Amino acid sequence: MPSPRITVYQKPTCTTCRRVHAALTEAGVDFDTVDYFVDPIPRATLQGLLRKLGVPPRDLLRTTEPVYRTLGLARRSLSESEVLDLLVEHPELLQRPIVEKGSRAILARPAERIAELL
Repeated sequence: MPSPRITVYQKPTCTTCRRVHAALTEAGVDFDTVDYFVDPIPRATLQGLLRKLGVPPRDLLRTTEPVYRTLGLARRSLSESEVLDLLVEHPELLQRPIVEKGSRAILARPAERIAELL
């Protein structure tokens, strides 16, 4: 049975995303990429990724993004569903890259974590 295909959810201008892309390419791995700023991640897909990651939505928030401060997210008590909605509405809030392979997913920060899926 062939190994599950790897999908990298990324922003191509992200330095860590470029490192993961290079590591996979150098390893000869065939993979797909999703630029979620161009092709937004549907809510259901994001929920599935969170299950595979084993983390709550709040753990994927990029707290350094201007929109995080603008929306006052550090001071707000939000349900997981509300955080998920924010991640869908504001893709810049999503930590990256997320790498999915079959029933597993990792947040590849630092990029060397990609070895966990290879």
